[in-house]
Amino acid sequence: MRFLDQAKIHIQSGRGGDGCVSFRREKYVEFGGPDGGDGGRGGSVFGEAVAGLNTLIDYRYQQHFKAESGKGGAGKGRSGRAGKDIVLKLPVGTQVFEEDNETLIADFTIPGERVLLLAGGDGGRGNTRFKSATNQAPRRAEPGRESRGQWLWIRLKLLADAGLIGLPNAGKSSLLSAVTRARPKIADYPFTTLKPMLGVVYAGAEEFVLADIPGLIEGAHKGAGLGDRFLGHIERCRVLLHLVDGTCEDVAGAYRTVREELSRYGQGLADKKEIVALNKCDLLTPEEIALRKAALDQASGRKAYTISAVTRAGLDAVLAKLLTEIRSGKDETVAPQAEAWSP
Repeated sequence: MRFLDQAKIHIQSGRGGDGCVSFRREKYVEFGGPDGGDGGRGGSVFGEAVAGLNTLIDYRYQQHFKAESGKGGAGKGRSGRAGKDIVLKLPVGTQVFEEDNETLIADFTIPGERVLLLAGGDGGRGNTRFKSATNQAPRRAEPGRESRGQWLWIRLKLLADAGLIGLPNAGKSSLLSAVTRARPKIADYPFTTLKPMLGVVYAGAEEFVLADIPGLIEGAHKGAGLGDRFLGHIERCRVLLHLVDGTCEDVAGAYRTVREELSRYGQGLADKKEIVALNKCDLLTPEEIALRKAALDQASGRKAYTISAVTRAGLDAVLAKLLTEIRSGKDETVAPQAEAWSP
């Protein structure tokens, strides 16, 4: 299945049904009067988070969604039928923005969460509603309220506990395949990973979700390479695992390049907790490992781990540290509560 993390759609609510002008005209029945019914309410448009979805691909082939209009009222006090609502099924982690792609309308973080995106038009009142002591035969009724339409942007941000970042060929996909059951494409050329990948890491009796984000290069914030489009997927991560290719001559420069792109992207990514690891140490001599680890320690300002995704050397220590940071992050945040909507 193709991965799609952003789409533009048009939604339209249903028009309200018209009220009815009607009078009782029954043989042998005295005192006939107005009996026009009200129009039905137009259908509304809802968004709902659904577990099991992980892409917005359905919205690539259908961009227009319209709720049903309400039916008009009828005689004998009969109200029109309400229009049927439509519900947009969205992956957990989806955000809905107005047409400017900046104003947030809804953020779906819990399976089953439902949000009203556009309300249907109210039905018009029938002439029965206008009967009074001074106007016993009203000949007026209200039209239904018009439908409303709106363009929206829907954007998916993966819900992962930890995110993998680093330059292309830093070994992120290899690490993900080594510690999870995910099977990302792995090859020795830039941009092997063209879409974010998720995997579940089992650490003893506990587990957490790890996301592999396509590699950044210098100038990504200006659109170079794959750009910074996929960085939105690590905005929700509690901790970042920054991999640096140990076979790179300038490990400090590689580290600073990615950190600079995180800072330019903003959204608090540069302030997230970070674990730094020197990868591909199976290809280095002990002297090279010590030299490059010291350079990476100095550039990052923290102790870097030395690992190998191929031989799994050092992975247990890194996973234990990730789990510790994730636990502390969960303790610091309060889980959001789903708000039930009722008409």
